[in-house]
Amino acid sequence: MLLKMEGIQKSFPGVLAIREGRLELEAGEIHALLGENGAGKSTLLKVLSGAHQPDAGTIHLNGEQVAIAGPRDATERGIAVIYQEFNLIPQLSVAENLFLGREKTKGGFITRADENTAAQGILKRLAAPFDATTPVGELTVAEQQLVEIAKALSQNAKILVMDEPTAALSGREVDALFAIVRDLKAQGIGIVYDSHRLDEIFQLCDTATVMRDGQWIATKPVSEWTRPKLIESMVGRALSAEFPPRDPEQKIGEPRLVVKNLTRGKAVQGVSFELRRGEILGLAGLVGAGRTEVARLLFGADVKDGGEVILDGKTLPLRSPQEAVKAGICLLTEDRKRQGLVLDLALRNNFGLPNLEKLGKLGFIDGSKEREAFGGYVESLLIKTPHQEQLARNLSGGNQQKVVLAKWLQANSEILIFDEPTRGVDVGAKYEIYVLMRKLATQGKAILMISSELPEVLGMSDRILVMRGGKITGEIEDATKATQEDVLHLAVE
Repeated sequence: MLLKMEGIQKSFPGVLAIREGRLELEAGEIHALLGENGAGKSTLLKVLSGAHQPDAGTIHLNGEQVAIAGPRDATERGIAVIYQEFNLIPQLSVAENLFLGREKTKGGFITRADENTAAQGILKRLAAPFDATTPVGELTVAEQQLVEIAKALSQNAKILVMDEPTAALSGREVDALFAIVRDLKAQGIGIVYDSHRLDEIFQLCDTATVMRDGQWIATKPVSEWTRPKLIESMVGRALSAEFPPRDPEQKIGEPRLVVKNLTRGKAVQGVSFELRRGEILGLAGLVGAGRTEVARLLFGADVKDGGEVILDGKTLPLRSPQEAVKAGICLLTEDRKRQGLVLDLALRNNFGLPNLEKLGKLGFIDGSKEREAFGGYVESLLIKTPHQEQLARNLSGGNQQKVVLAKWLQANSEILIFDEPTRGVDVGAKYEIYVLMRKLATQGKAILMISSELPEVLGMSDRILVMRGGKITGEIEDATKATQEDVLHLAVE
């Protein structure tokens, strides 16, 4: 057996992060590690990578018990971790990143030619479409991920840990990544695969281990799991459905937002549609289709070249996000950590930022008013936090998303644009966000939802628009009767 971790325990001040961690990995196996945020997965993997020292438990590599002293020790033992946020220096070349800290030298001088030759050989092994001398900052996200994999191979890694590897990839890029992962498996590398996207687990992985509340729950071959049982094991309760049901009594109302010939360069070309009262309108398409660009135009983050945006019969100029917020349009961005929150501010301060006029007086924030208003949303949105002064960076993805939603609801937003609403969110928190979206729709809010996850588009949308190349290529009037193939047919040339 390549790896065996058992009886792992790890505590931090006031928190028992892992009470019983267990993970086994064979050479040439793709092993999914699953669980909600806070389940202990990340801590277990940090113990494996040497970033944390366990309080108890044992680790065996190739049958030998070891103590992993730190990240460098883990690397020397053949363990490599590719985190969701890459550990690369954009200004350096691919080769320089691959051998950073392990430079090839001769006579005390770094030999870049030797590094380039070695790096090029690894890139060829991965069929990478770029050269070893290319600056990493010029590469796409998918290509940077290849650099991370190449770095692992340059270290002769036998165990490769992948953390949410497809979070920012398009469908075609995901397929290309899967081909590489399967090739690494065929070479005898053991892969630990951490993802919230369950479709990928059934498509790619051989075995799945579930953790919950710091405890190992079960390990089974993927062929023995069903999707409902996997979800139930992760959240600790049975979900009657992955998506909350639509209210059969709810009626979709009149158009609230009317978009006519919206245009910005080649990214958005003559886009027209209507968004109705009480409707969740799905906007689907591959990465690069123009979906996020449409959202940014509607929010005033980018200025349109042409077209009209009409809200409740009134034409909006939308020259800035401030104008959009004042009109009642909000955007929950796909990158909430960089664009939706100030991570080093307290939760209540994040909540108050777009609501300074409502929560202040004579240019000063009324702290008690801010706390009272935010407290209501903490309760109604079920935001899990020990207190309002908690830094935003310390919340899970699902709770961060709820804080962003809370600040926009306080701003009296009537048009809510959700761009990848559950990216990086665990399955239990996903359901809570879906329930909130349904509730907002029943209140008459109009929701535009952009998602790369087709089950999410089909499960949550009332109607679906599909984009390709900056244009709308089709509309599915009744999402309940559509299939993934129907959407893909409109999304792919």
